[in-house]
Amino acid sequence: MKIAYFDCPSGISGDMILGALVDAGLEPADLTSALSSLKVEDFDLQFQEVSSYGLRATQARVIAPQKTLARTFKNITSIIEGSPLPLPVKAKSLEIFMRIARAESIVHGKPIDQVHFHEVGELDSIVDIVGASYGIHALGIQAVYSSPLPLGHGMAKTQHGSIPIPAPAVLEILEDAPTYGKGIPTEIVTPTGASFIKSYATSFGNAPLMKISKVGCGAGTKDIGIPNILRIVIGEAMGFEAGAEEPALHVSANIDDMNPEFYEYVMERLFEAGAQDVWLAPIQMKKTRPAVSINVLCSYSQVEEVKRILLQETSTFGLRTMLVSKRAIERYVLPIETPWGEVKTNVGKEGGQVTNVSPEFSDCAKIARESGIPLKEVFREVQSLAFEKLGEKEGKNG
Repeated sequence: MKIAYFDCPSGISGDMILGALVDAGLEPADLTSALSSLKVEDFDLQFQEVSSYGLRATQARVIAPQKTLARTFKNITSIIEGSPLPLPVKAKSLEIFMRIARAESIVHGKPIDQVHFHEVGELDSIVDIVGASYGIHALGIQAVYSSPLPLGHGMAKTQHGSIPIPAPAVLEILEDAPTYGKGIPTEIVTPTGASFIKSYATSFGNAPLMKISKVGCGAGTKDIGIPNILRIVIGEAMGFEAGAEEPALHVSANIDDMNPEFYEYVMERLFEAGAQDVWLAPIQMKKTRPAVSINVLCSYSQVEEVKRILLQETSTFGLRTMLVSKRAIERYVLPIETPWGEVKTNVGKEGGQVTNVSPEFSDCAKIARESGIPLKEVFREVQSLAFEKLGEKEGKNG
């Protein structure tokens, strides 16, 4: 499984991500071709090798008209959804913009559909976000990890006037993410960079166990007194034994304001999308509100559809995604003949030994209803017959 670790010693921004992805092997021509499908103003995407305090890196620049439209989230959604880009790229790009829109909504006290993105809605930011999402997809990266994020300080000039650094929207986006002060008097984590890494990273911390295959370095444009670079370390995940454990993704959302009747439908949609397991857990959120945590276990090929369903069908504003290790024992269905008819029975084996025998509940419940025999007695009798049959089977095999 191919994974990537984002090492962010000097922060993270959209142009640094693009530069690092190209430096790691993303073809500029392929990226430019993909982005040209967006119905936006004309732009030019340039990459050049630079040196930042003695360290080589690739710098990305979006050359666009000085005056571009200040778009709303609805405008940007229309642009991305109307493009022929791969579905995972469109879904992740929209997730990134939704995080920014939600943060701006909170900061400015306006509904999401009334928020104008200004700097983030301008053409270069659209190119950065969609281009970075395309790069992750094109390089075949299945999971992303990140270092804790350093923050600058001071004041920055924007179309709203002077605002403190870190920008208020950045702090909203980075809720629950580990950060630390770097002592650099300028913005080093942008809203684009913050939203990208919060949308992609399964966890923040030290680099995961991996066999490194490629390192890409992207350069920022500011002189911050130290190497202004972002490193993407790409490699194969390690630590999963073939036939024993395998990686899976755990996607979750905490919800305190949704009609409880909706959960059954949402769970059905998730299973139809290929989720391996779906479960609900009661939790207590802020202000002691009772709530529900909806959890999904799925593979990498299913995760984008799972996320889309959760964001579309529930009232959540965000999701958590974690890489987990999954181990499943060998299992098969054994038909058991009983005095009441055939009952399907699930048999589990580990190391060649039977570890679990579980009659199918629906079959047992049907017998109990029709015969008047207590369900627990039906279950016990079927289980006993199953063990007898398994004993005979093992004896013959022996």
